[in-house]
Amino acid sequence: MKNYTITVNGNVYDVVVEEGASTGAAPKAAPAAPKAAPKAAPAAAPRASAGAGSVKIEAGAAGKVFKLEASVGQAVKKGDAVVILEAMKMEIPVVAPQDGTVASIDVAVGDPVEAGALLATLN
Repeated sequence: MKNYTITVNGNVYDVVVEEGASTGAAPKAAPAAPKAAPKAAPAAAPRASAGAGSVKIEAGAAGKVFKLEASVGQAVKKGDAVVILEAMKMEIPVVAPQDGTVASIDVAVGDPVEAGALLATLN
């Protein structure tokens, strides 16, 4: 077995490659979990301080922030899309869990997010 570190589009992966058997089988690669995600560029739009509101809006799945549907100070109704995530070529709306006013947007378009990551808050 050999260990390699591979960087793809700024993401770092540790890969273990097993030597092929005498049958001529191709080597198998088993990607490990990525190390630390690269730092995202600062957002162009101003943000309120992280966690400014009492109601948290969190990512339901890992992905990349595709679009911001709401902005700080905007009133939203329960079920309104606040952030759109992209995962596996699908757009996934993350909606407001209740009526309120957007207190903070804690991500920017293009940011990678993990499941459970704080995306925005409401008051």
